[in-house]
Amino acid sequence: MRQRLLAAPVVEAPEPWRRIAYAPVGGLLGIGFASHPGTGHDLVMVVSHDGHGFFDAVTGEKIARDRDPDAEDSNRDADPALWCPGLGPVAGSRVRVAGLFGGGLHTTGGDGWKLEVVAPAWPNERVLLSRDGGLPHSGPHGEGWWHIFHSHYSELRAAGFSPSGQTLAVATSSDLSLWTRGAGHSRSSGD
Repeated sequence: MRQRLLAAPVVEAPEPWRRIAYAPVGGLLGIGFASHPGTGHDLVMVVSHDGHGFFDAVTGEKIARDRDPDAEDSNRDADPALWCPGLGPVAGSRVRVAGLFGGGLHTTGGDGWKLEVVAPAWPNERVLLSRDGGLPHSGPHGEGWWHIFHSHYSELRAAGFSPSGQTLAVATSSDLSLWTRGAGHSRSSGD
């Protein structure tokens, strides 16, 4: 199995997935998802040493930025390392984050898509995307499973699907990569 994983090259994610963003983010600590209250688009919060930012996960556009977030929130009832106050279109809400301090993202998209992080050459982790049980335990690479990201230059912080299953995000200590599988979606549309 180790040799099989080492031999698999990084490839583009299969249809219907399309990569929409690669954003350098120095000192990235973690990421989280929210839903835009107006459009229903997935939003990705990025937490770094330089503040917080939000990306629209359908367009890849950065839509909000706070370089000096308030470190104190009097309404805390969770570990502050695993959530952040929302900003921009979701100001006043809380966003759960996963990354350097723990937490986790969804590893399934809800309709057969799965994500797995493996480290056959630790500490360099690889992100594998599969469909309908096509994890690398069966079938050829590129037919049921795809090696879509290799974290050989920075430490992997988090990888996973949005709660809607329409967005896939991979964050390292230096960047954010986003994939989407639709031109537009909303949580209420049944996607």
